[in-house]
Amino acid sequence: MSEAVIILSIVLAVLVVVATFVVWLTKDLLVAVLASAVISLVSSIFFLILQVPDVAITEASVGAALTTGFFLFAMKYIGRNEDD
Repeated sequence: MSEAVIILSIVLAVLVVVATFVVWLTKDLLVAVLASAVISLVSSIFFLILQVPDVAITEASVGAALTTGFFLFAMKYIGRNEDD
């Protein structure tokens, strides 16, 4: 692997770790859902780096788009009330 790919992988790994802590520590459900979508999108970029585009497309469409859409749909009808 080239040096640029290694640097990109490190940056993306740090982004996944930061987004994971955001999901874990936030009390705002919308922020948690959006950070979860970021994790899924970055995972799909990792799959592209690993040269498995079919898995990357599936992860982006199901993990990021469909799951995030379901969460946002549920939040709209259930509400965004967080317990302290």
